[in-house]
Amino acid sequence: MPFDFHRIKRLPPYVFAEVNAMKAAARSRGEDIIDFGMGNPDTPPPRHIIDKLVETARDPKTHRYSTSRGIPGLRLANTNYYQRRFGVDIDPESETIVTLGSKEGLANLAQAITTPGDVILAPNPSYPIHPYGFIIAGAVIRHVPVGPEQDFFANLEAAVRHCVPPPPALVLNYPSNPTAEVVDLAFYERMVHFAREKNLFLLSDLAYAEIYFDGNPPPSILQVPGAREVAVEFTSLSKTYSMPGWRMGFATGNRRLVAALTRIKSYLDYGAFTPIQVAACAALNGPQDCIEEIRGLYRKRRDVLIQGLGTAGWDVPSPQATMFAWAPLPEGFAHLGSLEFSKLLLDKASVAVSPGIGFGEYGDSFVRIALVENEHRSRQAIRNIKRFLQDYKDMDIADIHDAQRAEAQ
Repeated sequence: MPFDFHRIKRLPPYVFAEVNAMKAAARSRGEDIIDFGMGNPDTPPPRHIIDKLVETARDPKTHRYSTSRGIPGLRLANTNYYQRRFGVDIDPESETIVTLGSKEGLANLAQAITTPGDVILAPNPSYPIHPYGFIIAGAVIRHVPVGPEQDFFANLEAAVRHCVPPPPALVLNYPSNPTAEVVDLAFYERMVHFAREKNLFLLSDLAYAEIYFDGNPPPSILQVPGAREVAVEFTSLSKTYSMPGWRMGFATGNRRLVAALTRIKSYLDYGAFTPIQVAACAALNGPQDCIEEIRGLYRKRRDVLIQGLGTAGWDVPSPQATMFAWAPLPEGFAHLGSLEFSKLLLDKASVAVSPGIGFGEYGDSFVRIALVENEHRSRQAIRNIKRFLQDYKDMDIADIHDAQRAEAQ
């Protein structure tokens, strides 16, 4: 048929697809690729969570349709978590809803609250669903540059000032994927004041609430008095308990936003498989020492990787949180841009990373490195990267291609 689908036309080319295709081709040739690309936890969930899933799945009644807003016990478990972790009291009936992961929750909320032509404020660089969830829903995105060298509030003021019509919502993501930036409670206090002043909703993605290092737990925006008047927060069990494939998260906060999400979800899905929801209760209500074990695993990987890359000649800031390092392109490679650098690193060092351009134009001088390989594999990658940096520093892509053709002959 001759026509294209409107929403599909609005989506940009998937930048990561080029690197993913190269990875697949290399593996089909039998090459060993050390993959720091996708933030996909490589360890299983704690045993007691799996046991509860298996136990519940044996009950025939649990295989019926579930409930889209989440079973009552799971909503209560989330409110208990907020009280325990943040000292915030949440109404399990009107201020929280279970989602199929934080990503799906945000995308569903975008469908619920977006009027075609709305201008939504989103950080750049950012996890792709933050802007594209709203683009799919018919909005226009106004990017707010973020990162270690950016003045976020100055950029935000400028974005709001130049938005016509005024933006109804702003997406926040701290600890940040991909930049690993963290903020304190004073930042959220300022954000809540700003949102009230500008009549904005704040949509906060707190998926990495429990993956932090150096003893400094990230705060919740809902700790700010009055935040629930303007904010909803998305959390997830994916990283906290190594449950990414289970698709289990929450939206918590503003009653109006939670009600809108509840209504649209009732049309879109029946909720997660009931045994998964029961097992999620076991995760939140059960022993929490497993979280420190998972956190410790990423901390060790972070330290090995950052120290090793520094020794190899690539200075990468040590992340305070998340399972990612946001690495400036090494000296002698900045001229390539993140996509060409990532392709070259994969081709010559058998190491895969995510090009920063895939998270937005302001990420093009960085790559994201996920802490998903064990320490032995990380050390192997560091050795490969050290040789790569020595061999290809300051080379032009054309020179590299000429050298490849000469080798082939």
